[in-house]
Amino acid sequence: MTVVGERVPEHLRALAEQVVAAAEADERLLAVIAAGSVATGTTDEYSDLDLVLVCTPESHAECLAQAPEFASRLGPLLASFTGEHVGEPRLLITLFGPPLVHVDLKFVTPDGLRKRVEDGVMLWQRGDVVDRAYADSTASWPQADPQWIEDRFWVWVHYIAVKIDRGELFEAIEGLGALRSVSIAPLAVIGRTTRPAGVRRLETLVPELVPELRATVATTDRDDCLRALKAAVDLYRKVRERSGVQVVRRTAAEEAVVAFLG
Repeated sequence: MTVVGERVPEHLRALAEQVVAAAEADERLLAVIAAGSVATGTTDEYSDLDLVLVCTPESHAECLAQAPEFASRLGPLLASFTGEHVGEPRLLITLFGPPLVHVDLKFVTPDGLRKRVEDGVMLWQRGDVVDRAYADSTASWPQADPQWIEDRFWVWVHYIAVKIDRGELFEAIEGLGALRSVSIAPLAVIGRTTRPAGVRRLETLVPELVPELRATVATTDRDDCLRALKAAVDLYRKVRERSGVQVVRRTAAEEAVVAFLG
């Protein structure tokens, strides 16, 4: 028995049902689990479909190799590629349509379920493979390490400042985005969510910081990039302080880099 209709929103339901049907017909596959917004009950009309497909250990390599072929049987597949760029080679990222639907298919073994960031919604399983994996392990969402951030922040700021001085403004703008995602956002959402994810939903998690976050966005103008970088430094100091987390501050680096910015 499946629970696709109970948990998956309408615009994703047909593809979810296709995945479950394909898995049931494939003896190598043991379960289909919905992750992401389906698991948290936060789907909306823009949500993607994140699915974990559990396969037998001996078929894992074969399932990965044949993942594009598997996806092609689910519906009108427009594009697909594997997830090495996000450090996840077990992931096949796909686009179906029309209507356009983004679906992530992640192929894991039962042992792979034991190291997970969340408890997904079991849409179908063969036997009790998911139940057993969940029973003897605990999901753990990656959390920010404020010390890791502090150790790197001032080096990154100096790097961006040099790029601005050199006139590499697009590189500087990319760096400012990284500061927001990797340094500022993780500290800003401490105490606001247990599932930090870069700048995703930052507007709703910390609405009071939106004006200051907006100030860290630059145009392709040297002076504006420098202004945005100084705003990023100010905002980092603010969220570092209000996070309440104790870190060993790299004071010498901070003072030298701030002086360099002028």
